[in-house]
Amino acid sequence: MQSNTFRRLFPLAATAVAAMLASGAALAQEVVKIGYTGPLSGGAALYGKNVLSGVQMAVDEINAAGLEVKGKKVKLEVVALDDKYSPAEAAINARRLVQQHKTTAVFVPHSGGIFALQAFNEQEKFLVMAYSSVPRITDAGNKLTIRIPPAYTGYIEPFVKAQMKRYGKNVALAPADHDYAKAWVQAFVPAWEGAGGKVVGNNPMSYTKATDFYSGVSRAITDKPDVMFVGGPSEPTALVVKQARELGFKGGFIIMDQAKMDEMAKVTNGLAMLEGSIGVLPLVNDGRPAAQSFNARYKKLHEGRDATTEMSLNYTMVYALAGAMKLAGTTSDAVAIRAKMPDAVKALPKDANPNEVEGIDAKGGSVADTVVGWVQNGKISPVRLSELAK
Repeated sequence: MQSNTFRRLFPLAATAVAAMLASGAALAQEVVKIGYTGPLSGGAALYGKNVLSGVQMAVDEINAAGLEVKGKKVKLEVVALDDKYSPAEAAINARRLVQQHKTTAVFVPHSGGIFALQAFNEQEKFLVMAYSSVPRITDAGNKLTIRIPPAYTGYIEPFVKAQMKRYGKNVALAPADHDYAKAWVQAFVPAWEGAGGKVVGNNPMSYTKATDFYSGVSRAITDKPDVMFVGGPSEPTALVVKQARELGFKGGFIIMDQAKMDEMAKVTNGLAMLEGSIGVLPLVNDGRPAAQSFNARYKKLHEGRDATTEMSLNYTMVYALAGAMKLAGTTSDAVAIRAKMPDAVKALPKDANPNEVEGIDAKGGSVADTVVGWVQNGKISPVRLSELAK
């Protein structure tokens, strides 16, 4: 009764009060910032922007659907800083993100930056959302790290079995010479030799500095290998493959996960030179419904550009992070959120999990029966690692 009288006598005041109440409700919404440090300029800028676009896409979808944590509405916001692929810059950025922007989690897409953040993230109580397949990231025992992709070591045994069975037991190594490639080689060689194979050539090359690999490839294939192990950034990896074919190599290739076959095919003018190659499956070639749905949504938002694996995996882990906050009942307690990440991953809706990540292991690494790509008869055929390992 009194309320109706108030509105009748003071219509402008009633409108103002209503506006104030609406404003208060809006202000009651909690803004939670998610940090990102990665290369947004320089030679690796495209990669960094790809990862960031996956993070942002998930944030936009979650905000549109609405997120509540412990009965309170939450809006996510990405704060992205450029580290130019520098570990030192990544560490500076992370401190700024945590101290100035109060981020509970920081996404970082390169191993150097990840290790730099791990030097202090447990003390400063923030989650490192690590996009790198280096197993040491989680083997070190950091309790506030999530390794987003499965470890690259999971590729090695299935790749060895598949290529050795198809082509033969002699392998030549012609990878890049950076630390990530060296780590791959250190894990690959014992697996190849343990399966009864022989390394007949070993010639790492500077993929980022050279454009002509003929002399290095010639040395690698002198003893007529059945298989070549290659890998680094996509374009130089493709040049190594192309020049090996031009020098007469007819065997198969094992391609390190840094290189993407769809990008390589642009350099080799199609898949003919990549026949027999095995490596990471391009998302556009992944026929699983959730992967196709994700790619279609991404293309619609990005002027017809296809999505990549780094986009989709980081997208998924933003959903998992939001789910873990909800399950933990907090947006700020990194320890509690980390504890709920395994449950959050298992509860992911299918459309938010195009790569079918199955869980998080005890060390913080993602687990999946990854689908990889094998070039056969001029097409990239998807095959699960579990099938290759048989």
